[in-house]
Amino acid sequence: MKLLGITAHPDDEVGAFGGALLLCNSRGIETHVVCLTPGQAATNRGTARSDDELAVIRRAEFAASCKILGVSGAQVLNYPDGALSRQDFFAVVGDLARRVREIRPQVILTMGTEGAITGHLDHSMASIFATMAFHWAARTDMYPEQLREGLQPHRARKLYYCTASFTLPDRQPVSPPPGTATIDVAQFVETKIRATQAHRTQAPLMELFAKTLRKFGGVELFHLVAANLPSTMPIETDLFAGIEE
Repeated sequence: MKLLGITAHPDDEVGAFGGALLLCNSRGIETHVVCLTPGQAATNRGTARSDDELAVIRRAEFAASCKILGVSGAQVLNYPDGALSRQDFFAVVGDLARRVREIRPQVILTMGTEGAITGHLDHSMASIFATMAFHWAARTDMYPEQLREGLQPHRARKLYYCTASFTLPDRQPVSPPPGTATIDVAQFVETKIRATQAHRTQAPLMELFAKTLRKFGGVELFHLVAANLPSTMPIETDLFAGIEE
């Protein structure tokens, strides 16, 4: 059993679905995270003197965070932070479809098209790219050059967007998807906070995030976007509900 999370920046893996990654790892489910950018345009920059130096630091922070979260495969791609909306759509989806075909997860997690609670445009684009990779990785008529290389189409079983029960009044307006899965991650809150601390360059943000986690972080909410079997919308407490090995 495998789960793949697709995010935009180092540290998104903790905020979006860090508890779900820990829960899956505790159940013996293999977890992977693909991060589209190295986060080189961040406002908080630690000791970095350039974008390239910050990218190197944040890649290492991402690796350290993923180790704490029990992630088996952690990849940071090279797309430009702050500019995902201006990338070649077909090429980026193909890049992610390749990884879906390589990893072959049953469940894919990503952010919502609204950009999650921060409304970040990179989050929105990560969502859109991941959604189409979920669908197109299963098709024999999409990216056939990958099939000629020996990869096979892969049809992941379920796609979820992370969501929240609140919005941030000081940010651009967002319309988050309704929660259809409520995942109890209370036992992992302190471990999740340790993973936030791995992102040292982002310490000012992570300190506030840790306080919020201790107050509200006992559950993670997700919205079921797509599933192989046509069905009515269930209310779930397990992201792998209905999936057998």
